[in-house]
Amino acid sequence: MNIVATKQGSVKGVSKTGYTIFRGIPYAKPPVGDLRWKPPVTPDAWEGIRDATAFGSKSIQMEHDNSSFYVKEFYSDGDYMVESSEDCLYLNIWTPEGNNPNAKLPVAFWIHGGAFVGGNGGELEFDGKSYCERGVILVTINYRLGALGFLAHKWLTEESGISGNYGIYDQLAALDWVRENIAAFGGDGDKITIFGQSAGAMSVQALVSSELTEGKIAGAILQSGGGYKFNISSQRTLKEAEAVGDQFAQYVGAKSLADLRALPVEKILEVSGKMFLEAMGSATPGLPFAPCIDGALLKQSYDKTLEEGRHLDIHYMLGSTANDLANTPDQKESGIMPTLHNVCVEWSLLNESLGREPNFVYYFSHPTTEDELGAFHSFELWYMFGTLGRSWRKKTKADYLLSEKMLDHWCNFIKTGDPNVMHTGTWYRCKRDNMYFREFV
Repeated sequence: MNIVATKQGSVKGVSKTGYTIFRGIPYAKPPVGDLRWKPPVTPDAWEGIRDATAFGSKSIQMEHDNSSFYVKEFYSDGDYMVESSEDCLYLNIWTPEGNNPNAKLPVAFWIHGGAFVGGNGGELEFDGKSYCERGVILVTINYRLGALGFLAHKWLTEESGISGNYGIYDQLAALDWVRENIAAFGGDGDKITIFGQSAGAMSVQALVSSELTEGKIAGAILQSGGGYKFNISSQRTLKEAEAVGDQFAQYVGAKSLADLRALPVEKILEVSGKMFLEAMGSATPGLPFAPCIDGALLKQSYDKTLEEGRHLDIHYMLGSTANDLANTPDQKESGIMPTLHNVCVEWSLLNESLGREPNFVYYFSHPTTEDELGAFHSFELWYMFGTLGRSWRKKTKADYLLSEKMLDHWCNFIKTGDPNVMHTGTWYRCKRDNMYFREFV
């Protein structure tokens, strides 16, 4: 099944052993020209069969410095490098071979990380082969990043009543596209689990905190980027975000919205990068371009939404790595912020206090062997995507067994809302009288 008819037209993917992958399917019109800094628009239909064999362009973003740790880790293979473009709203689908429209398989909807300024859905560490082997369809997406995805400004607010959060609206548009089209790929549009890591997990928390996502997903997995009272992901109000936008406009010399829309994309990237580095180097580091409380998509903070029980009442699984953001020893000892592990536990306990199902919590502590980084931020991705063979690091049989175990848990959660599988022992929900978490070591 390498040709599938979508609502916009037919797409042709690449058949592999046991699965088919469809790359670079447009889920919205290119957000360029007059569509820059506007919510995504349904894509135009096409005639004939569209080639879906190559990943679509990633959002305009700063390229990693070659000396960066993450270049060696995730961005060293040219086969997985794609060009940057403002025309970036594409998704990818891995589906089991021989699937048919009546299969109604569960769907895993992945949102990549990258501090809202980097990343894409076709990275080296992402792959759907292992998900297909377990009867799950994997979808990965691109969305607008940096100022293109999250600029708020009074001019934009005056134009349409809202501003900012364009990257999250992109994610919603991709989710809607999947719900409308995934049956043709053998999937069940009513059985979608969204999951993401780092900024992808923050995106997941934004989506489960929004009324606009109501009834669209069955579950959510947050990896190293969400929780209750997680300071790193706290949002600005619209006014605060507009103030950041004012600074952006001043830096680029814009005197009107027309000036902003006429900016060369290279200038937007240059100033976005400048503001990101300034923000990360300040006394109170933060992300200059990130979800804000815009009054439409997000009406209040994540914490208040959780406290009032206004987040989606669905199945949740969340966790972190041992040497994660805010999990390192110096941060634990200094009390700068709650550890990522603790904010995951606190979300589960809050759910319990609301009379909801407590969450399933995990803790990935499997260390690296070639250096002293331990279970660093993002290290678990190789394991829960089954892509260890692409990593430069040495692997043992134990590494592959751990990966298989995690894939079984992730896929069972996506299928049933419960990660438990018979051969691994019971994974209890994290509750006040038993603050249990599953450790992967």
